[in-house]
Amino acid sequence: MNQLPNALQFSHQLLKEAVSTGDQVIDGTIGNGNDTLLLAKLVGENGTVYGFDIQQQALQHTISLLKKNLSSLQNVQLYKKSHAEIDNILDDNVRISAAIFNLGYLPGGDKSIITKSTSTLTALTACLKKLQIGGLVVMVIYYGHPGGKKEEKSVVNFCQNLPQKNFAVLNYSFVNQAHEPPFVLAIQKLK
Repeated sequence: MNQLPNALQFSHQLLKEAVSTGDQVIDGTIGNGNDTLLLAKLVGENGTVYGFDIQQQALQHTISLLKKNLSSLQNVQLYKKSHAEIDNILDDNVRISAAIFNLGYLPGGDKSIITKSTSTLTALTACLKKLQIGGLVVMVIYYGHPGGKKEEKSVVNFCQNLPQKNFAVLNYSFVNQAHEPPFVLAIQKLK
């Protein structure tokens, strides 16, 4: 057996199972663009990736990565906006098969700029409204920084209170690792 996948690898496995060519998907925290690139490849030229981040550095890194790895960016729409704006920016009729969030701060960026529970919960609520039956919202939660534990507790509490008839919530974590390792929460819409 291969080594168990880390949180980021596992999040990508989940996305590969949930997303098909032609789908619409959301990257709620584009960061350095790795999730955006994966999603763009999964949805193909007939799908759409909607990406959000408040930092210009994140948009620049993502655009650069996409240009190096894709023949066209026509299926990617990036917004220099908070993920809390998803409901305001996307049409009500947009239905997604998946969304991903990496909660914390931009790797290699300003560590004082972090995701926060208020905007994250607003974004999660918007994504769940737009999520197709069988679709996934995946969150990789990095909480070992100032302010991280507050967001982690809020997001876990939100997920624990989702009605089990409508949503299945998975918690994927390594319980014997030091230094607050990231973990994955995945929400699947059942009906």
